Formats: sequence, structure tokens, C-alpha cells
Amino acid sequence: MKTRIKEFRARYDLTQEDLAKMVGARRETILFLEKGKYNPSLKLAHNIAKALKTTIDELFIFED
Repeated sequence: MKTRIKEFRARYDLTQEDLAKMVGARRETILFLEKGKYNPSLKLAHNIAKALKTTIDELFIFED
């Protein structure tokens, strides 16, 4: 799975730490998400999308 988290973070000038605090996660979790090494729970995906003012579909790219 690929994500556009880094792109959306840049739009709002947020660091990984900033986003992590907003969604109640660790900075490392955001790092692993951005690198495609971690699949988030639905709740975490929702919280990240909400924090970045977008949708889950816009933020996460699901590959077959």
C-alpha cells in the first residue's frame, strides 16, 4: 500500500511528530506508514485523513 501522507503533511507544514500528536500515534508509526511498511487500522487511517482534511481514499493507494 502506498500513501500520500508526506505530500499532505507538506501542504499543512506538519512534521511527522506534529501529525503523530494530532492522531495519538508515535512518530515512528507515521514514518512506517509513509514508507509503506505499516498498514494502519481503520480508526488510525480515519484519524489521519481527518487531521489532513482529506479522505481515506485520497490518502491511501491500495494496490492489488
